[in-house]
Amino acid sequence: MDEQEFRRRADAALEALKAALLAAEEEAGIEVEEQAGALHISFEEPPAKFVISPNAAARQVWISALSTSFKLDPAEEGFVLAKTGEELKALVARLINQQLGEEKVRF
Repeated sequence: MDEQEFRRRADAALEALKAALLAAEEEAGIEVEEQAGALHISFEEPPAKFVISPNAAARQVWISALSTSFKLDPAEEGFVLAKTGEELKALVARLINQQLGEEKVRF
């Protein structure tokens, strides 16, 4: 996959994720912002920040959350964490729920 194709796919995946996150913002008590092509998810209680960003050089989407780095590879549809088989939205929902200590986000 060349860089242009990666960017097109990553942009589409992050836009879809952003729309889902914005819809869940109030119920989950999170704040979602886009900064320089990355999504930032802020939590009030307990305080934390997740960052989701494309990495064109590696052709991956990286997530920094829960003191861990998650690196998702391109798949037929979107991006997938090879270790668990989770796709981007499902993984982000799981990480948010883990941070909150309860299931408030479902995509």
